[in-house]
Amino acid sequence: MATIEPHSASSELSKAHDVEKQPEINETGGLDIRHGSVTPAYEIARARHLQNSFAPLRWLSRGEAWLDEKMGIETQGVDRIPEEEKRPPSTVNIFFMWWSMTCHVGTLPLGVLGPEFGLTLGQSVAAVVVGTILGALCTAYTGTLGPKTGLRQIAISRYSFGFWGAKLCSVLNVVVGGGFAVVNVVITGQMLSAVSDYTVSIAVGCVIVAIISYVVSVFGFSIIHTVEKYSWIVSFILICVLIGQAAPHVGPSAPGFPSSNLETAGSWLSFMAICFSSSSGWCSIAADYYCNYPATTKSSKVFFLTLAGVTLPTVFVTVVGSCIGNAAILNAYPPYAAAYEDHGLGGLLREIYHPLGWSKFCLVILTFSVIGNNIAINYSSGLSIQLLGHWFHAVPRFIWSFGVALVVALLAIIGKDHLSTIVSDFVSLLGYWTISFTLILLIEDQWFRKRSGEGYNLEVWDMPKKLPLGTAATFSLLAGYLAGGVPGMAQVWYVGPIAQKFGPFGGDVGVYMSGAITLFCYPPLRYYERKKTGR
Repeated sequence: MATIEPHSASSELSKAHDVEKQPEINETGGLDIRHGSVTPAYEIARARHLQNSFAPLRWLSRGEAWLDEKMGIETQGVDRIPEEEKRPPSTVNIFFMWWSMTCHVGTLPLGVLGPEFGLTLGQSVAAVVVGTILGALCTAYTGTLGPKTGLRQIAISRYSFGFWGAKLCSVLNVVVGGGFAVVNVVITGQMLSAVSDYTVSIAVGCVIVAIISYVVSVFGFSIIHTVEKYSWIVSFILICVLIGQAAPHVGPSAPGFPSSNLETAGSWLSFMAICFSSSSGWCSIAADYYCNYPATTKSSKVFFLTLAGVTLPTVFVTVVGSCIGNAAILNAYPPYAAAYEDHGLGGLLREIYHPLGWSKFCLVILTFSVIGNNIAINYSSGLSIQLLGHWFHAVPRFIWSFGVALVVALLAIIGKDHLSTIVSDFVSLLGYWTISFTLILLIEDQWFRKRSGEGYNLEVWDMPKKLPLGTAATFSLLAGYLAGGVPGMAQVWYVGPIAQKFGPFGGDVGVYMSGAITLFCYPPLRYYERKKTGR
């Protein structure tokens, strides 16, 4: 039996070579041997049986194999990656990967919300720094579980949420990723429209970016790490140029919207919650990109590289967004204000970069800066859908990723004229579940498994009857969201009773309440669940 705690990482490595070979059903009905895999034999056999029993699935499976042979796309699905099959990139990739996933034009709309909420530049920057660091702590911790288990992030959650409860996490993960992708696609659609002097529809730009992001994501883990290592450099330079050209019109002393101290505090809390959600939203996919690292990789190294990799670029780009928002909204520099009012963020960027030829060049290049973010979303969303069940597992990942890319493109086209509303209403909702998800995995890992000496039985990751029942985690997640997030929510369409205490527009405290309620519920409920079920 393969376990990781309390055994050492070297023990895990040696056991991985001794694990009983697992059979797979091949196309002729015989058995193939998957050397070194600890994926349960019945799961491999069932997925292959489904693929071979139905002509469409059989064709898709053969098509995937052909694409792998001819083009090198990744065929690895959600199965655990044993030690001897891991192909780790350089450890420094952990740091640079997050730069490409966050240092892009799609992060700018988050910062613009600070001035839209009426916050001064100083207040906006403070909220960005505090919220981003707190959110990045969530992503940094969940990522540490990838190397030592060899599992994708949602698969790891089965050791807390159980087989069935983790399906809820899969769905939420797809929704979260899809929402971020919609924001990215809309802003790039606006930019391409601006390049054409607004003669080309925003929808055309949305489709172009969605297609390119999908095509790159098909090639999987290896190409993603390669692309992410370098793709941030050009966008970082151009965003530096952006703030340099906008700086003369930024007003650090420009006053915020007239309001009471309580209302200002509410706006600050709401904006900080959005910044928290922006960086914590990665917590449900972080391990997807670390599961190829060996179990001997130090958790502290993974944690701090992730923390720095998420925090530094996210703070940088979001603060730049707050600065250009300040220039257009609070300082109200006429050309910027008119461009933002008439053509949104894409028009504002076109106005800031000058002269016009240089501006159009920058916008074209920045359009493709979001690809590093969207390919990761397409990749992880496909894996999350495969984890919904055996039928979903039998369908190749590239099909599910295509479905996600298609839906993202359609939603982006529908919401292309409402970018700020999408960012404000959607992103702030993420924190209510990401904080609960992180705390549940943290308590399970550090308390119930590490302190008890039980560790993780890596052979049962896909066996419902041997995984935890999951009622404690599922109840705690829902309780945190419904009893904490909803009353503390401050949205245009709903302000919770507790959020209303901060004035008519409310102050979003749902994140903090969700976390507190999860901490209150999960430990005793999980203790009772383990006592009754023994798992």
